[in-house]
Amino acid sequence: MHPASNWSLAADPARRIGHAIEHHATIGSTNDRARAALLESGTEGLAVVAEHQSAGRGRRGRTWVSPPGANLMISVAFRPRLDPARAGLLGLAAALAVRDACVAAVPGAALGVRWPNDVVTRDGLKVAGLLLETTLAEDRLVDAVIGAGINVNWPRAEMPDEIAGRATSLADIAGGPVDRVALLGTLLGRLDAEVTALESGGSPVERLREASVLDGRGVVVEAGEESVEGTAAGIADEGELLLDTPAGRLALSVGEVVAVRDVPVEAGA
Repeated sequence: MHPASNWSLAADPARRIGHAIEHHATIGSTNDRARAALLESGTEGLAVVAEHQSAGRGRRGRTWVSPPGANLMISVAFRPRLDPARAGLLGLAAALAVRDACVAAVPGAALGVRWPNDVVTRDGLKVAGLLLETTLAEDRLVDAVIGAGINVNWPRAEMPDEIAGRATSLADIAGGPVDRVALLGTLLGRLDAEVTALESGGSPVERLREASVLDGRGVVVEAGEESVEGTAAGIADEGELLLDTPAGRLALSVGEVVAVRDVPVEAGA
């Protein structure tokens, strides 16, 4: 049984992102609620937190599995002041905010980013995942919802086998429980700073390059209806994953890394 959390302590009225917290014991989807809140006055940047989601979503339509009261599930919706061409950088910036918040909660944790926005240990165990949903109208980015799920106090020994084989938690890394409210406060501060920097013309790409765990490794990427195999060769200036394949170098703007191997794939000329 996990103790009740006073989530309001993570709010900061001076912030655009996370100026207020809305907590739910159970909800269908924090992403859906955050988007709906945009229609209400004064709620841009509201952080929606839930102990349990009955219809939580991950990328590619998967369900995000989490026991009630153990982890951090949070969504924030806002209206980015960004050119639609730069919308893809939002997910990368959010991944860095999550990574940095996790390291602040567990000092010394060796965490990196697996393109595009999974936060993982250096040996590839997933600690957090993100789901970015955007709305475009003509040439305008109307809104964005950033959803994050972080394994906080869910021991790997209690995870289902299919999850434990590829995931871990901050508590396992720290060797004890982690304060979820403090983690949320730090995360919202980092996310607010990342969004502000992006809207001011900055880019998270150089820091993503430093945080990437893929360079030089063989990977399989699911991009749309096809899978592409190659050797990760870095991150392009607009955030694409550079992949050396037998057919040449590709720059993937969308996709998900579904397998990582230490042995590089032999590339073509």
